[in-house]
Amino acid sequence: MDAAQAVHEKFLARLAAGRLPDRAGLPDPASVGLDAATLADIYETQLTSRQMDRLSRTLQARGEGFYTIGSSGHEGNAALAAALRPTDMAFLHYRSNAFQLQRARQLPGTTPTWDMLLSFAASAEDPISGGRHKVIGSKPLFIPPQTSTIASHLPKAVGAAFSIPLAKRLKLGGTAMPDDAIVVATFGDASANHSTAQGAFNTAGWSAFQGSPLPLVFACEDNGIGISTRTPAGWIAAQFQHRAGLHYVRSSGLDIADAWRGARAAADYARERKKPVFLHMETVRLYGHAGSDVQLTYLPKAVIEADEERDPLAYGAALMVEGGLMKPAEIAELYQDIGSTLARQAEDAIRRPKLTTRAAVRASLIPPKVAPARVNTPAAETRTAMFASDAAQMDKPQHMARLISWALADLMLAYPEIAVMGEDVGPKGGVYNCTAKLHARFGSGRVINTLLDEQAILGLAIGMAHNGFVPMPEIQFLAYVHNAEDQIRGEAATLSFFSDGQYTNPMVIRIAGLGYQKGFGGHFHNDNSLAIFRDIPGVILAVPSNGRDAVAMLRECVRLAREEQRVVVFVEPIALYMTRDLHAEGDGLWTSAYVAPGTEDIRLGQLGVHGDGTDLAIITYGNGYYLSRQAEALLAAEGVRARVIDLRWLAPLDPAAIVAAVGDAARILIVDECRVTGSQSEALMALCMEHMPDKRAARLAADDCFIPLGRAATIPLPSRDDIVAAAKALLA
Repeated sequence: MDAAQAVHEKFLARLAAGRLPDRAGLPDPASVGLDAATLADIYETQLTSRQMDRLSRTLQARGEGFYTIGSSGHEGNAALAAALRPTDMAFLHYRSNAFQLQRARQLPGTTPTWDMLLSFAASAEDPISGGRHKVIGSKPLFIPPQTSTIASHLPKAVGAAFSIPLAKRLKLGGTAMPDDAIVVATFGDASANHSTAQGAFNTAGWSAFQGSPLPLVFACEDNGIGISTRTPAGWIAAQFQHRAGLHYVRSSGLDIADAWRGARAAADYARERKKPVFLHMETVRLYGHAGSDVQLTYLPKAVIEADEERDPLAYGAALMVEGGLMKPAEIAELYQDIGSTLARQAEDAIRRPKLTTRAAVRASLIPPKVAPARVNTPAAETRTAMFASDAAQMDKPQHMARLISWALADLMLAYPEIAVMGEDVGPKGGVYNCTAKLHARFGSGRVINTLLDEQAILGLAIGMAHNGFVPMPEIQFLAYVHNAEDQIRGEAATLSFFSDGQYTNPMVIRIAGLGYQKGFGGHFHNDNSLAIFRDIPGVILAVPSNGRDAVAMLRECVRLAREEQRVVVFVEPIALYMTRDLHAEGDGLWTSAYVAPGTEDIRLGQLGVHGDGTDLAIITYGNGYYLSRQAEALLAAEGVRARVIDLRWLAPLDPAAIVAAVGDAARILIVDECRVTGSQSEALMALCMEHMPDKRAARLAADDCFIPLGRAATIPLPSRDDIVAAAKALLA
């Protein structure tokens, strides 16, 4: 028999026989402040959630429903929802149907079952994802959607909780959450073992240990198994009962009264003390992991049947009968009536429109533009005072690192919602001094030194963006982002897409990267691959080649985040941070004076073009532009007339702008400092073939090799002389 049907019939049989669980040792509802009306309300939610699970499996069997990871056995999280406020942001595990249904009861006028059935059926009218995924989520209910929450939502929950007291301290205003809100993140016991989860627990505990306010509830719904792997008995308690910085609360999610007790205790502690709580809620998994999962392939029948005896609906029935609120027959009737009503709704839901065009699917990939609430024009005297110690240097040519530092200071002065976070960005000023003096100018609330965990850094940024900040996280080295790339790919970049543009993660991620460093190397500090960013739909990738461009592009990146809600990756070429000279020692041609805000713009997609030669167009970026400028001078001495095109923006590419920049140049050489395989040069060669088939094109890229240490560090990379040789070969 189908597992869902078996559990369903067993529940009805227990009601008919009056065989309900013994609640000995569990609290009386009145003793934990749970009144009869709230108890009945929660129990009806649980019955509804169970019937929705059954229905979703039926729809899947008919080919009308999709992705059925159910909530059966986890209905205790309805009590957690009831113990919270609808203004407490909730990042939910995929077994949280009951939570969303219960929260909807706190907001009259919502239609949670209909909305969720539209999601089950992948209807274009699904109010949260627009038919793009079966997700738990709702904008009115303050539940950002999660698609596959194997702990990847926990770092941003930490960030969102961190932002609440910070926004109050900074008097930011216009934030999404009230000052007394808390954040809740639910997850399973198996997910608690994930390195992402462990990092989030550590970050929360680390922050709280130092006294940083963090109103957060980690709600672990412990059903004792992850897909087919059992969690050792006592493991979660042993791990978290005495974890530094985390307050531990245990409750039974099988019993509404005890679940309510634990949820209230956790919520009150987090709200009043502004400290993180680990709520350990015992649950049971019924039906198996997902719709296609057959538990008998890995669990003994006796274990499955024992779990079914721990059905939360049976415990709820015992409470309702003991309290004289309902008789077993009345519960059975209500349960069946709910099922019949949902079945009728489902037939309507599956007939609602679906996504049918590429344009419709892509519509929410790029977030909707907004008019930023805070526009600040700092007084001239304020800006003068801030830059007093630098004034004598600002009109003199400077290298990229110093110009970036000044640009960041100007941006933070103009926009109080900007916060910088990362390893060593505080008093030290970053490894390359790009955040120099920011901590002294803006304080630790806006220049946040983090622990050494890239997932924590990006999660902090994503969570703060949920609450009205425009974060500018810094990743020390490009290779380090691989530790946390899912925070960009699976969390930040997908949020607008899976929320139909209702939730966004505006941010500018600054990353020091690429090759050609001297004196400090190896592949962990010279990573010449940008493929992970180019592969993420909707993410903007910017790579400046010089300080003047870096300043203007950084300002455009912030505009894109504030006004267009975009996720922007800004890769700063390490080897060019301190570079001053282009052709000869002392020529200073790679420096520039600082350009004040409002003076010069470089918009998204705007290329840089040096020269107007018609023999050859060199298309490049970053270090490649610097080396190509050197090569262009050598080629000119031999009579070759070339132009050098600096892409600046690597994603998205603007084919029309590139074609216009190439113009009447006869041939095209693509110079790419990243590797032959997976580099930008592959896309550029395709672009040339598709848009300029009459022009002969070639490419020069780095070897498919990691970068070694010491003097050999530049051997796998294109050099000035390599570019000259490639140009001559192309022209021959």
